[in-house]
Amino acid sequence: MRAVVFANGVIREIHLVKQLITEKDFIVSADGGLRYIRSLNLIPKLVIGDLDSVSRDDIKFLKNNNIEILKFPTDKDQTDLDIALRELVKRDYKDILVIGALGGRIDQTLANLGLISSISRNGIRIEFDDGQVHVMLIQNRLLLSGKKGDTVSLIPLCSPARGITTKGMRYSLTDEQLLPEQTRGISNVMMGKIAEINITSGAVLCIHTRKKDV
Repeated sequence: MRAVVFANGVIREIHLVKQLITEKDFIVSADGGLRYIRSLNLIPKLVIGDLDSVSRDDIKFLKNNNIEILKFPTDKDQTDLDIALRELVKRDYKDILVIGALGGRIDQTLANLGLISSISRNGIRIEFDDGQVHVMLIQNRLLLSGKKGDTVSLIPLCSPARGITTKGMRYSLTDEQLLPEQTRGISNVMMGKIAEINITSGAVLCIHTRKKDV
């Protein structure tokens, strides 16, 4: 079963989020992400964080629906999203989708992106998506679903990524490398509904930006 975590970042087009969620998902609010959950008329299974962004009305809603709450002190060494993700890993969730972790404060966004690489291991897959921008970590092979004209950027994490081969994109790579200090992997374009990305060593963040319908 997949866990879906709503963070308290920026979601510019909330209607795009609804299509990302299924009835079987275990829905979690990382503190103020509850506002998005409620706006979509969903009920979370778990709310976790210091609750500094949760209103009295929210607390009443949680109690009326018997929702599990894990409250942490405001003075802590981790963000609410960090705590939520690590709690889900403890509960043996391997597939985690995070919504609302992009946009807003750049320090928060960069820290959130860092969580993908620090937690994605031993079969654990964490992806960020807000309905328009989809972010995931590639350590070996990825088949990316989208549509013609979507933008795909590949950004190596801290060290070079080698043996990169792509298919189905305008600017192809064949057994090449991407370096953190260069921008070669930015703004590629999907030529159809599927693109393939293979890596032999290292890791890259794949940032897939869906083309808006006209």
